[in-house]
Amino acid sequence: MQRRNFIKSATVLAGMTAVPSFGLASEPFLGAKQERRLKKGLGYAMIQENIPLVDKFKLVKDLGFDGIEFNSPLDIPITDLLDAKSKTGVELPSVVNKDHWSKPLSHPDPLVRKECIDSVSRSLEDVKLLGGDTVLVVPGVVNENSPYEQAYNYALESIRSLIPVVEKTNIKIGLENVWSNFILSPVEAKRFVDEINHPLIGWYFDIGNVLRYGWPEHWIKTLNSRIVKLHIKEFSREIMNTKGLRNGFNVELLEGDNNWPIVMKAIKNIEYSGGWITAEVSGGDRNYLKKISQQMDSILEFYV
Repeated sequence: MQRRNFIKSATVLAGMTAVPSFGLASEPFLGAKQERRLKKGLGYAMIQENIPLVDKFKLVKDLGFDGIEFNSPLDIPITDLLDAKSKTGVELPSVVNKDHWSKPLSHPDPLVRKECIDSVSRSLEDVKLLGGDTVLVVPGVVNENSPYEQAYNYALESIRSLIPVVEKTNIKIGLENVWSNFILSPVEAKRFVDEINHPLIGWYFDIGNVLRYGWPEHWIKTLNSRIVKLHIKEFSREIMNTKGLRNGFNVELLEGDNNWPIVMKAIKNIEYSGGWITAEVSGGDRNYLKKISQQMDSILEFYV
């Protein structure tokens, strides 16, 4: 179903059932707006303890996280992941495609683009089997051999070619804003998703990545219901300017330039329905991960 038709249909349903937005249309109407609790996730690579898989899941649960995000196509057998999930209750809501950088969807060579398309297709199948609902995909990369306009058009073409697999699996593609010299403003990000025009293809918004050249609350307001998932990290412009660009990430949550009360209010205002906020920061042992969990709890206190 095309995005415009989907929104139109949802609007009609909203008028019939008094549900306030299409993202909530499948939920029972109870006569009052229900509060949403955002679940906390972290990337699997962040768990830097040499213990069995099931014990890693138990550790994550004990530390207050609700889910783990894996890279895909998966290196760990799905049966092992499902076993650990069943034994611990830890969810597997999303995966990150691991080929979109080395073989981008915007590559000038159609054979390279096809490799990435096939890889994303496998990721869609992976996350469906895991019981999740979203695959993170970097939409494109611009460099000296891949001009911006060409990359834009190839990326659109590649993502549209994935729509049959998206519809077959009923899994979302979340396009992430990264430092790939591509999609540099919220207006362009909104336009890009709208040109694809499909309700299962949206934005996996990374709160920290835009601080290099913008403000996350502006992106959140503009992208609005197009945001399907959230990554959380911190960034310091002062460190970037004094110690080098990527060093800006070398700052702990709550100690960078994110204005968390404003950011979380913006997320609340758009009635974000993705359900998750997932840490994408450096990893460590259980003490380090406990600190990350507590920092995320402090940030989520602003989600009121």
